[in-house]
Amino acid sequence: MRRRRDDGYHDLETVFAFCAHGDRVEVTTANAMSLTIDGPFAAGLEVEGNLVLRAADLMGQGRGAAIRLTKNLPIASGIGGGSADAAAALRLLSQLWDIPLPPLPDQRALGADVPACVVSQTMRAEGVGDTFTAVVQVAGTPILLVNPRIPLSTAQVFAGWDGQDRGALAEWQAGRNDLESTARALIPEIATIIDWLAGQPGATMARMSGSGATCFALFDSIAARDAAHAAVLPRYWAMASTLR
Repeated sequence: MRRRRDDGYHDLETVFAFCAHGDRVEVTTANAMSLTIDGPFAAGLEVEGNLVLRAADLMGQGRGAAIRLTKNLPIASGIGGGSADAAAALRLLSQLWDIPLPPLPDQRALGADVPACVVSQTMRAEGVGDTFTAVVQVAGTPILLVNPRIPLSTAQVFAGWDGQDRGALAEWQAGRNDLESTARALIPEIATIIDWLAGQPGATMARMSGSGATCFALFDSIAARDAAHAAVLPRYWAMASTLR
């Protein structure tokens, strides 16, 4: 985090990393626009006002499509699931209707992370998340995500940031998460999970994702990641994947 802006956004430095697994979005031709939601984390999600449907309405302009969202990722978990789902809808509907994607300002109006999710490749971002630099040699890296199954408000975490600019980062692998201290104060289990992940054999780095409460570790092998995955406490949600 670098600074709060007068327009309500934040200047930041971050890495957008995308996993091979997550929510699933499917679209088929239909006379009217519709959205159905299922999956293990569908409870509590409403169709009206859903970011996926807002993205579809932005693209549709009177066209119809039946959209199905299978929600496999926990809600309010700091891993950008909603933004990624909206971006997937944009890409799929662009293909279905053979029309261009909306311009970047319209994508950003859906959410600050949506343009990065449309690209859906691991990259370093600066500014308000709109200046991108490719991160090379990460595809296929094993990753384990762990969440304590406790929703965490992004707005609350950002509001608790102390506003201190701790300087630019030369290497993303040595990075920090300036929101972590606030998130830890709200959900102390975040610290427990990060410490546990960092201590697993083969873990090369462990951090909190975004505004939390999901944490992750990168591993030097699939076998090491899978061994850690098998050891995650049953009360936590966990997902083993690889970086795209």
